[in-house]
Amino acid sequence: MNKILKVTLIVFGVLLVGIVLLVIIFLQEMKPDKEKEEQVKAQAEEYLKDHFSDRFEIYDTLYDNMGNFGFEYAAKVRDKSSGIQFLVYEDDQTNQMMDTYIAEKWRSDLESEIRPFIRENIGEKTDLYVYFDDKIGKELGIDWTDSRSYKDFDVAPTIRLTIPRKKSDEDERLFNEFISFLKSEDKLQQGKLIVGYVAETGELLEENEWSKEF
Repeated sequence: MNKILKVTLIVFGVLLVGIVLLVIIFLQEMKPDKEKEEQVKAQAEEYLKDHFSDRFEIYDTLYDNMGNFGFEYAAKVRDKSSGIQFLVYEDDQTNQMMDTYIAEKWRSDLESEIRPFIRENIGEKTDLYVYFDDKIGKELGIDWTDSRSYKDFDVAPTIRLTIPRKKSDEDERLFNEFISFLKSEDKLQQGKLIVGYVAETGELLEENEWSKEF
């Protein structure tokens, strides 16, 4: 009996040590590398000198430890005049420096256009997020000094609404009215609307999201 207990304790101890080591490794991987942060800052400084002006400043870095973006490290940049915040980074696929200025500026512009409708018709607590492809500025050959409007181009951004309540029978009519508002008021002629229902505590209230391309 004592022998079985001893073996059990040894196995348990080995498993416990293994779990502790895995946790330590995971936590280390979650931490950004200071040298790489300084490297991306230096790269971004050179990029800003070549493509922007001195009204833009680096204020932080972003470490993508989950592999969600097309980079590992990015510099966070702020337009001191407008307050627009965007990223500068080396693209993993092309190994070229990129910026998300146009995508963030257009996102801010479109959100400002449609936020009053959202607040009045869908609810003050509705979370609004507009997504333009990060590389859209480079793909369209647009310079920050003449960013123009997203309305001047054939673009189809995604609008995501997160509503802190359960689904209502009137929602589909309401969302279609919102799409009609976008098109009739010349806010946006094409895109995709996605709506999710999440409690203020973060709990998912509806398993399926509502979505529609227009």
